[in-house]
Amino acid sequence: MSTSHALSTRNARALRLALFTDTYTPQVNGVARTLERLVHAVEARGGVARVFTPDEPQAIPTFEVERFASVPFWAYPQLRLSWPARQRLRRTVRHFAPTLVHAATEFGMGLAGRSWAQRARVPLVSSYHTSFAAYASHYHMSWLAEPGWRYLRWFHSAALRTYCPTEAIVREVHAAGFRKTAVWSRGVDTSRFSPHYRSASLRQRILAGDGSPDGACTEDALVVSYVGRIAAEKGLAVALEALRLASTDRPGRIRFMGVGDGPYRDELHRRAPAGSWMPGALHGNALSEAFASADVFLFPSTTDTFGNVMLEAMASGLPVIGVEAGPTRELLASDRGWLVPPNEVQTLRQQLVALVDDRAAVAAARERALTFAATKTWDAVWDQLIGEYVELQGGSHTVTALLPNRRPTVLQGADVISR
Repeated sequence: MSTSHALSTRNARALRLALFTDTYTPQVNGVARTLERLVHAVEARGGVARVFTPDEPQAIPTFEVERFASVPFWAYPQLRLSWPARQRLRRTVRHFAPTLVHAATEFGMGLAGRSWAQRARVPLVSSYHTSFAAYASHYHMSWLAEPGWRYLRWFHSAALRTYCPTEAIVREVHAAGFRKTAVWSRGVDTSRFSPHYRSASLRQRILAGDGSPDGACTEDALVVSYVGRIAAEKGLAVALEALRLASTDRPGRIRFMGVGDGPYRDELHRRAPAGSWMPGALHGNALSEAFASADVFLFPSTTDTFGNVMLEAMASGLPVIGVEAGPTRELLASDRGWLVPPNEVQTLRQQLVALVDDRAAVAAARERALTFAATKTWDAVWDQLIGEYVELQGGSHTVTALLPNRRPTVLQGADVISR
């Protein structure tokens, strides 16, 4: 155990974290998985965490999770919304006696946590996981921009700190009027995601595809994977068209693998190139093997604030083709993959063809991706975040932060003092 980890373990023993979120396991998405890891990290460091979240039909009751009656969100039934009964919520949270409240989402449960913390005068932090501007633009609802940002500014203004996953997102929310922000990055478990999981038998199965004559592939085909939620805002329509065209340019030399589930799954099956391997959602070793048995990872989203799957892909030995967007650019830098403009079918098509023809470039980027992923440990992420939790719950609320393109500032309660 590192010295910093040992120090945070000792200091976290007084931490009682109440985490309010509208998404949590068994839901399958990056935010839910990260928050589950957060709970385990707090407990591993001697603290106690309790999650307050909507009920979920597939959920297994556990001591650390309090679930409240919920209904499916009409626009996305896989997500559920809850407006918890005040009396039960107040009684349950008061009995838990948190020293810090974290409102991880801005609606339903997050609002309930914000309200309780203000009433009880318990320190409150928040986090920003969903790029509001990108979603509004993707769904052609730009008219929502001003009232939406006004609401989000109000919600997060109550927090002593609003955590964002990348510097790019910090800059985005600062432009919208947020203050008191900090980067809460993400890590990757290199014991779960590693080239060691590469499976020759699975790769043969992927290359075999559906067995159709027009989907036949050569043994040296480039396997291009996508793993994640299957939703329209992930940029999959453009990616699938580029893959289809690249497959006609290099017949039998490209195989697509799409892993995941979501509302766009039928379209994924309809638009994917012939012979594509699409097993649905995978978990455990099956997921690890799927990651490691591809050659290149495709991340076409412009709406993600981080993209945990990119780190998992890099740790598995896959360089990434991403779309030009702040968070993706920050992760890929200039040498861990390739960036293409958003909504550019032809440019993505050309990039795919270039990689089919130049395996040396793929191999070089693979090594750089592996080296980078090895530096992104979860322990370092949790030591920093939980250390700040401990400081914030102590009442001084004085924390040094580094804001983009500025000198360091000292955050004191609701004030920002520029040096």
